[in-house]
Formats: sequence, structure tokens, C-alpha cells
Amino acid sequence: MSKNLRALAATACYQVVDQGKSLSEVLHKAQIEMDSPLDKALLQEICFGVMRYLPQLETVCQKLMDKPLVKHLRPLQFLIYVGLYQLKFLRVPDHAAIGETVEAARELKGQSLTGLINAVLRSVQRKPEVFDFQDAPLPVQYNHPSWIITQLQQAYPDNWQQILDENQQKAPLWLRVNQLRTTPEAYLAALAAEGIAASQPFAYLPCALLLEQASDVTLLPGYADGWFSVQDGAAQHAAYFLGARNKDSVLDACCAPGGKTCHILELAPEADVLALDKDPRRLDRVYDNLDRLGLDARVMTADAADPDDWAGFQTFDRILLDVPCSATGVIRRHPDIRWLRKKTDIAPLVELQQQILRNIWPLLKPDAELLYATCSVLPEENQQQIEAFLADHADAQLIPLADSHPQLHWQILPGQQQMDGFFYAKLRKTKR
Repeated sequence: MSKNLRALAATACYQVVDQGKSLSEVLHKAQIEMDSPLDKALLQEICFGVMRYLPQLETVCQKLMDKPLVKHLRPLQFLIYVGLYQLKFLRVPDHAAIGETVEAARELKGQSLTGLINAVLRSVQRKPEVFDFQDAPLPVQYNHPSWIITQLQQAYPDNWQQILDENQQKAPLWLRVNQLRTTPEAYLAALAAEGIAASQPFAYLPCALLLEQASDVTLLPGYADGWFSVQDGAAQHAAYFLGARNKDSVLDACCAPGGKTCHILELAPEADVLALDKDPRRLDRVYDNLDRLGLDARVMTADAADPDDWAGFQTFDRILLDVPCSATGVIRRHPDIRWLRKKTDIAPLVELQQQILRNIWPLLKPDAELLYATCSVLPEENQQQIEAFLADHADAQLIPLADSHPQLHWQILPGQQQMDGFFYAKLRKTKR
């Protein structure tokens, strides 16, 4: 028997915000408790929604409650947010949203608070104007922490509001067709036969498909047979820009969960690919993806920042450096990032990126190419990082990304051509 969906959602949100756990991790565990696919989807919708609108939900509670619930009652505070989100943003009937939320309090051992929770939710039902935030502080208006807003205002003075608005949108579903198993045309036909509409936004990336509506990917045609992978359109540019060829020696230096590793091999199946990541648990996903898609790579648990421990005398024709970053470009896809990431995280990340780039560079052969990538929109992780590296390395040359993209670097912003935020720059090692 499934547990109360609202109680699971409240517990998951509490674990993210108060305990610093990943939403992906806690949501997966919560969904296991649900029997119905529709309930699993609703659970995800509520958790994502609370993460997206947390400051506004908190502000409404401040208006309607004498003081927030604390200590062991904190999960019940998040249960109120769950109820508020349903009333304001979902098509759940009011009586069901209120009734199920109050009932969930009993499962969370909050029987004595059912009256309070019922009163708060019914107040919002009677007074929807409590969700008017026109004159509220910017973190409440835009549902982002103040440090992210400040960073975006400084980096993008003309369109910071647009970036924040895009972060509030639901990310679309992109697929990457495995061209070793089928063709884009054949897969589009298979989707159409199931009544699923999709498009090919990029002529130079024919395997990149954008679905008009989200779907349970495990139920799409050919999932078990490795006909496709789920990968955002921005991330699908990595293997394309890298340009690895058959017989090339290729390093994917921060590979987990393996989507880009697999794409490299789909484009160059005879390439010798070394995929490494320092977290052995995350490498399980890499093995799973390689196996499902029928691909083969050398996979290693290793730290890209310390190649002396694993590289030996290896050198590479192509290196993909998708470095650890703030992930500020994928907030719409992972709305918990805005609450898990802190301003104090940025400087150590920038230093780590510099260290990885500096230490991996000697492994690149002369005349070979390295692609630097992040899913960040912060200049200090992107353009400024490349500029600093070029100033210190006379044998590094910034080159165009591809014939279709002659620019020397590309900052994709969230929502641009329906993609996630991403950054790319391509470096060639000269012989001097």
C-alpha cells in the first residue's frame, strides 16, 4: 500500500532544505513508496514546485502563522508548503488538496497540528491575494537566494530577470538517438506511431530530438534496446564540438553519469575512450548507460585534478573537460540547486576548475584539442577561467567550436532554444 503522497513530499523537501540532501536522491527513495505511476509523477511535481517557489511559500506562512514550526516539527512546516503549492499552482481540487494535506499530518505524527494546518490552507483559499508579491524583496519576487540574483545582475545587467524567469520554467524533455541502433528518422516515426510529437531543432545535430510533452522515458519506444538516451540539447553539443574520430585516444575527464561518454562513442565507435570520475558510486550510472546502449569504454575511478596518480605516460588526441561547477545553468532542471549551493562554494569551485585544467593540459598531444565545458552561467567559471588559462599557457590557442559555431566560446543561457545553461570553449595545443 502506498504511503501518503503529501507526507512523502513534505519529508523529501525537508531533507533537501534543512538537511542538504539532493532532491534527486530523496525523491527517488520516496517514489519507491508509491504504487501508481500517476502518484509518482504528482509527487515529483509537488517536490519540484515547492523547491521553485519556496520563498513565496515561506512568505505566505509568515503572513498567516504567528511563528514557523521548528525542530522536530519542521517536516510539518514543509507539509504546509506542500498544501499551499497545490492550492496555488496545481489543478488539484481545493477540498482534496486541503483534506489530503491535513491527513498527511497524522502520518507525520502531527495530529495536534491538524487544526492549524487546516486553518492556514483555508485562509489561502479565502484570500488568494496573499500570493501578491509585487512589492516583495527580490528573493521573494524571483524565488532565488539573494546571492544568485546579485551574481546575475552583475554578469547580465540587461537580462538577469529573464534568466531568473527561465529558471522557474519546467525543463523540456530532450532525447539523443543512438545512431548505432537506429536512425533519427526511424525513431521519429516510432514516436509518431505512439502519438508522441517531437522535432529536430538542429540540422547539424540530427539525433537531438525535442519532445513536445514530457513522458515516462522508460515507456518510450526502444528504451530497453538502447535506441536513445535522455540528454539536454545543450549537453548534446559536447561530443559534437569535441569532434573525436575513430582511432582517436579520448579522455572524458569528469565523466559521470556518462551521457557525454556514450555520445562520443556513438559518433566515433572505434575511438579509444577513457572515462574517469572520482566518485565510484556515480560510475555505476556510467556502466549502466554503456551497457544499455551497447558501447565500450575504459572506465576508471580517478581524480582528474591529480593525473600523476593514474595517467602514466598516456596522452590524448581529444580531451573533454566537463568540470565540476556551480550548476547555475541547470536550475530549472534541478530546482534544489538554488538552496543547496552557497555563495561560498564558488571560489573553491573556480580553484578546482583551474587545477583540473592546468593538470590535465600536459596530457593533450601537440596539435590536439581540449573542450572545456560547464553547466554554469557565472563568468568566473567560464570566460574568465579560459582567459586566465590562456594568459598562463603560451601553447594554448582558442579555436572556433565548429563550422556551425565559428565563435571562440559559447555561453548558452537557460531557455535559449529551449536548452539548459551551458558554456563551451575549445583549445588547441600548439607545437611551440
